[in-house]
Amino acid sequence: MSKTHIDINCDMGEGLGMWRIGDDIDLEIMPLVSSINLAAGFHAGDPNIIHHTIIQAKQHGLGVGVHPGFRDLLGFGRRHIRASAQELVNDTIYQLGAVREFVNLHGLTLQHFKLHGALYMHAAVDEAFAELLVDTLHRIDDRLPILVMAGSVIERMARAKGHPVIREFYADRDYDDSGSIVFTRRVGSLSSKNVADKVMQACLEGTVNTVQGNTISIEFESICIHSDTEGALALMQDTRKQLDQAGISVQSFA
Repeated sequence: MSKTHIDINCDMGEGLGMWRIGDDIDLEIMPLVSSINLAAGFHAGDPNIIHHTIIQAKQHGLGVGVHPGFRDLLGFGRRHIRASAQELVNDTIYQLGAVREFVNLHGLTLQHFKLHGALYMHAAVDEAFAELLVDTLHRIDDRLPILVMAGSVIERMARAKGHPVIREFYADRDYDDSGSIVFTRRVGSLSSKNVADKVMQACLEGTVNTVQGNTISIEFESICIHSDTEGALALMQDTRKQLDQAGISVQSFA
């Protein structure tokens, strides 16, 4: 069944100190999305950027989620770090608390929780980490949705716990036949028309083409387009144009 409405989420606030990476692009993208994933200081971001980004998101009426990553500023959270499940969960809760207090300060409610980069992929396959993370988040806030890859370990753990999940469709990432995204540190330049067409196929037909040349079914409640993908603004503009023309409204899942 084709969709009548969909959430679009985008990572934001991924500068650091004087290096305000993405500031201009964030402001241009905000009117085109409905939710943002806010860097919490471990892979990018700092208190001033968090504060500034939430102000801008509030002005645009966007849902604000926390975007915890590996403690890896140099590698932008895209390198895997060997650590115990408990240590990694503690790191994510630390980041959640930081962003949530700024969200509260500005009269908003934290909308969701979404892991970043390599930590996201780790939770998709590592049962010990995924289970402990879900258990911990459920104790903190049993209504805080976790954004997940459909069919991932963390989705399975969350559903078993009765914890809410939002499945994502990754417009600017490739899929393999298993339904997993093909993780890469450098995406390269993408055709905005191809990305928009891919989104429309997913929204209207519920399918996606894989790198193996097949077509598989995909289920999702939110579309992700990364702000640091080359040409992200054009990708977002063409996607929104096609969604609008098809009468599919963009609105937060909340």
